Amino acid sequence: MAGHSKWNNIKRRKETADAQRGKIFTKLGREIAVAVREGGADPESNAQLKDIINRAKRSNMPNDSIQRSIDRASGVGSENSFEHIIYEGYGPSGVAFIVKCLTDNRNRTAGEVRHYFDRYGGNLGTSGCVSFMFTEKGQLLIDREAADEDELLEAALEAGAEDVEIDEQGYTVITDPTEYFQVERELAKQGYEFLESGVVPIPGTTVTIEDQETADALVKLIEALEDSDDVQEVFHNWDMPDEE
Repeated sequence: MAGHSKWNNIKRRKETADAQRGKIFTKLGREIAVAVREGGADPESNAQLKDIINRAKRSNMPNDSIQRSIDRASGVGSENSFEHIIYEGYGPSGVAFIVKCLTDNRNRTAGEVRHYFDRYGGNLGTSGCVSFMFTEKGQLLIDREAADEDELLEAALEAGAEDVEIDEQGYTVITDPTEYFQVERELAKQGYEFLESGVVPIPGTTVTIEDQETADALVKLIEALEDSDDVQEVFHNWDMPDEE
């Protein structure tokens, strides 16, 4: 997501984190379970698991809760079989949405996601209907006050990053998806801390909404999707203004 929209999303999520902490921990626990199932319980040899653990710590998930999730996932038959599903669709005014889910019931999740799109003036589309508007990139967000611009630029490029975007609120380190874990690991070794990080779909172009009623509907759609137990992440190409 572009510019202030990206940083505004971080601020909004932090402001609602306390009220939704249990739900966030449940979602992270599911991600940990799938990562353990796919790559093993050792984060040093399972980069995906290590990345999720880092995100869990940034969300203030207690270490013992993280370990319990790993231990449960390591036990044979101890977890439901969750799977990743990606839904695509359009919100009001044609704003493109990608909704990443982790579910143990495809029919339930599809029905719920479709309901939210219908309720707030959008429509759920077919696979590929909006993904062509986005490019998968590794993205690591660093607070403006936490790093020196020249030092970070040099460190990121040496670690294998494609680019470092700079604005008044912070730095965005951009990587090829295949280089993301390497760049994240190298920068973390040098002491850099990330506000958010991951491989995410970045829109090629963004949409500006002037009508307040449409903006309100978009906010409600985003919040409803993010509040769903089965939805892990929501991405869109709306250049959400700070006041939203």
